[in-house]
Amino acid sequence: MSEVLFQKAFDEWMSRVIRESSGERKRRLQEMDPYNERLLLKNMWWPAVGNFDHLQPEWEVNDFKDGQRFVDFAYMPFGFHRGLILEADAFGTHLRDVSRFRFGDNLERQNHLLIDGWHMLRFSRDDLLEKPKRCQQTLLTALSAWGYGGVAGDTNLTMYERAILHWIGRYNRIVKPVDVINDLKISFNQTTASLQSLEMKGYLKSNRSPQGKIMSYLVMPKSQKGV
Repeated sequence: MSEVLFQKAFDEWMSRVIRESSGERKRRLQEMDPYNERLLLKNMWWPAVGNFDHLQPEWEVNDFKDGQRFVDFAYMPFGFHRGLILEADAFGTHLRDVSRFRFGDNLERQNHLLIDGWHMLRFSRDDLLEKPKRCQQTLLTALSAWGYGGVAGDTNLTMYERAILHWIGRYNRIVKPVDVINDLKISFNQTTASLQSLEMKGYLKSNRSPQGKIMSYLVMPKSQKGV
């Protein structure tokens, strides 16, 4: 069922984006890599976020040499000129088979995008195939740390809650609020609210001191199913 939902949402989204595009971007969208870029969406973005809202494929950005370049995806939920760039890299085309000039140019391109105010995440094809949950965790952690929290996600769980559940799945241990704060870079208030919400939704159970203070949380079986 998840495969069907992804394909339906993907087809509708791409049809709309292509219809609303023009010029070089439209051409690139029509010839979009059917493997690498779709893999990033299917194995990472869709399981972590659950929709394609505010995500722009083959997005044109200003080049540091006053030209134009295209990035795989740009996520701009607030309507800002800047946002989060996501790219899927295959080893052969991005490292092994690249010239020294192209290699240096790619690094300089990334440096200037960061200086220009973009956030950026890059994922290898191998990790998207073999370690999708780690990629999802990285994405959710970045979205939370960089202030994109609460913009995307399914209707039942907030982005912070999804990030915490993915983090729990990675470490599979008793959950202490201080560890969530330190590892995910989420504020104390947001961490407290998210953990309490996850307990109400049946994912966690609080472990309290005799005085009633929450010391930690135990993972309930529901959490092991993933999000």
